[in-house]
Amino acid sequence: MNHRPTLFGVVAALLLGFAPGAEAQYDPRARLQPRGLGVSPTFEGWYPNPDGTYTLSFGFFNKNTDEVVRIPVGDRNFVSPGPQDQGQPTFFASRRGYGVFTVVVPADFGPDDRVTWTLERNGERFSIPGGLLDSYQTANLHAPAIDMFPPVLVMRDGGPEVRGPAGDWVEATVGVGEPLELSVDAWDEHGHEVSVWFYRYRGPGSVRFSADEVDLELGHRTATTTATFDTAGEYVVYVRTGQTERGVREAGLEQCCWSNGYVAVTVTQSEPQMRREIR
Repeated sequence: MNHRPTLFGVVAALLLGFAPGAEAQYDPRARLQPRGLGVSPTFEGWYPNPDGTYTLSFGFFNKNTDEVVRIPVGDRNFVSPGPQDQGQPTFFASRRGYGVFTVVVPADFGPDDRVTWTLERNGERFSIPGGLLDSYQTANLHAPAIDMFPPVLVMRDGGPEVRGPAGDWVEATVGVGEPLELSVDAWDEHGHEVSVWFYRYRGPGSVRFSADEVDLELGHRTATTTATFDTAGEYVVYVRTGQTERGVREAGLEQCCWSNGYVAVTVTQSEPQMRREIR
């Protein structure tokens, strides 16, 4: 595998259209401001898989320094070609989110083929194409410059050991206002402490975590939090683990090393003695 920098996935957005939006309370032409701006997708890079397919990794840049933005899947948040919904987030924390979801393309995906993620908000519309560009082949599973690897993430008892951005999915059910325990195992095989973060990724309402970051000392593998949802509907909680003391920047811009996981949560109207389960 070649290892080439991706410049943090460079916010090389192709600006398709622009007009001031009614929601904007500030100058939407500013590069950064507290609120009112849009979100640009970013293409982080790609890497080959053992079965001959390829994984394309995408992130985002929320130009608002304070505002968390919600863009539901649809005409303003879609991946193409194929179905609009290919696992992308609908909630965007402020500033930069690295490698939050992936798209696997077939072995016959050519060098001129592209997968494009489009986001539109407040009249700002950005489309970012991802493909097998030589300069974007990344080392998501190993950063040789500092001999860094992604931690192992296990999302459920007996589940697979996940390494890298192409994460495992699990399912859960809980009632509105009832805490759902989320427990995952994470560790580094090379002797580094790891941290686990929990994020709101999708859903119609708010999510409250008892802890949104859990630091695991050496010898400890289990990170646990509770998530409480205020509105019925379908949600996704994004779980991410990385080395506590290192990050993307220290990996030489190689987009290494973290591992992703996702919990699809069905939140129902509360009933007495409702059984909470994670499958």
